[in-house]
Amino acid sequence: MAGKNLLKPDLIVAGPVSDVNFAWLKQRNIAGLILDLDDTLLALGEQSVNTRVVEWVARARLEFRLYIVSNNPDRTFIESIALSLSLPFINRAAKPSRRALRRVLQQMQLPPERVAIVGDRLLTDVLAGNRLGLVTVLVEPPGPSRALRGSWLRAVERFFFPDVVVARPGDPSQGRS
Repeated sequence: MAGKNLLKPDLIVAGPVSDVNFAWLKQRNIAGLILDLDDTLLALGEQSVNTRVVEWVARARLEFRLYIVSNNPDRTFIESIALSLSLPFINRAAKPSRRALRRVLQQMQLPPERVAIVGDRLLTDVLAGNRLGLVTVLVEPPGPSRALRGSWLRAVERFFFPDVVVARPGDPSQGRS
């Protein structure tokens, strides 16, 4: 991990999680996906996952082992979303801590290099994934956030880390190769 930029994702997607390219992941021998919830699978403030994300999760399930890992403390809420997608979950993950991610790797029975973390935040999802040696994928929220918190935090991250730019539509990969 020496010399690795811990805030640089392996893939930056210029759209929501439903735009993540499975072929790109398969080329890197990825077998498992750790999925953030708030502003990754679900727009902040929303109570259910949109149809496009539901369909993406159904297709992803055919290719990868899936797990939701969220910093959100509301277990009842996270559980209802996870049940609607038929996915296991961990809430209160405290990312960028690696503790919850290590538990998921044990559950998936996969080494870190065979798992990608997909999320919307540099300082939680990307940092945690890079610290553990996961493939990291940065996505945009699946819709407009009703809460200002998500967009404000992303703006601060992008201000302090301007070299992490969003890929142009149609560009399958930016970031580390």
